[in-house]
Amino acid sequence: MFACVPTHRSAEPGSIAVRLDFPVRDELIEQDPNAFYLQPHYVDYPCVLVRVAHVHQDALRDLLRMAYEYVSAKASRRRR
Repeated sequence: MFACVPTHRSAEPGSIAVRLDFPVRDELIEQDPNAFYLQPHYVDYPCVLVRVAHVHQDALRDLLRMAYEYVSAKASRRRR
C-alpha cells in the first residue's frame, strides 16, 4: 500500500496518507505546509498526510508515483 485514507481521527477530513521516506516527507512539509502535514500519531511512520484540496493534480500524480517507487523499492529489497 502506498496511499490510503487515514483512519486515525487526528487526520483532517479530505486527507490521504502517502508513504514516503522521512527526509522527503520533511521536505514536503517544509515547502508547502498548507498541503502537507503530520499529526503526532503519524510521526514515527514513513508517511505524510496530504490535504487533497490543496495539492495541484500534477503534484499529486508525482507524489503518488514517488510513493509507489518507495514502496516497490522496499519490497524488492525484502525479496532479496
